[in-house]
Amino acid sequence: MPAYLDTIIAAHRAAAADDDRQLEVLVEQVGAAGPVRPFRRAITDEASRKGMALISEIKRRSPSKGDLDPGLDPVSVAKEYEAGGATCLSVLTDADFFGGSVDDLRSARGACALPVLRKDFIVSPLDVCDARLMGADAVLLIVAALTDTELASFLDLARTCSLTALVEVHDARELDRALDSGAEVIGVNQRDLRTFDVDRERALRLGEDMPADVTAVAESGIDSPEDVRRLADAGYQAVLVGERLVRSGDRRTAVEQLLGVGA
Repeated sequence: MPAYLDTIIAAHRAAAADDDRQLEVLVEQVGAAGPVRPFRRAITDEASRKGMALISEIKRRSPSKGDLDPGLDPVSVAKEYEAGGATCLSVLTDADFFGGSVDDLRSARGACALPVLRKDFIVSPLDVCDARLMGADAVLLIVAALTDTELASFLDLARTCSLTALVEVHDARELDRALDSGAEVIGVNQRDLRTFDVDRERALRLGEDMPADVTAVAESGIDSPEDVRRLADAGYQAVLVGERLVRSGDRRTAVEQLLGVGA
């Protein structure tokens, strides 16, 4: 099977090795950046009001599925998601494998009032600072891509940068590592990032071991209001959905339908 994650992480680590910028300089620049939007609070508030929050994703393609919508306009997509009732945005900024860009994130965030997650493969402290400097309100940290030392360090740096860290796990061992690191927002990705196969029961299984004080997010393989309700019943406060919404001809309606609006 293709080892997608290994290939992607190797490419990002090679790029990071060539990045000679000084971390201290970037941290200083972060100190002058504008205010962040409260990503975690937006999720918990929406979950308290309506039972579930939705993080709607903007991405042009994926390594396993190919093109989803290579010509999408992040401005119009962000507006459609917001109008449909999404709580937050997730924007792919990886260019080589997902067709994303920093401009996609900036354009999407500028078009709406929603907090925005930088969805990328973070392997360096400079990547964390870059997320804040490009305007993100949250950053993704993938446990499978990081050592324990990196995970703890990047979490601390994210807090320094006033970023929410969504720490992504795929199995019980990774969940333990995330909890040991002090992660407060944990995403269970039902897609195996090495094969890109989806296990639609993974979030339910791992949800049983999720502490009550953690904000829990289920990712991938979520296609219907029934899926959303099942995950809410399992204790999740948010779902992150990309492909289903991106491929939809009417994204506002797709968001409403997924959230069961009018059902």
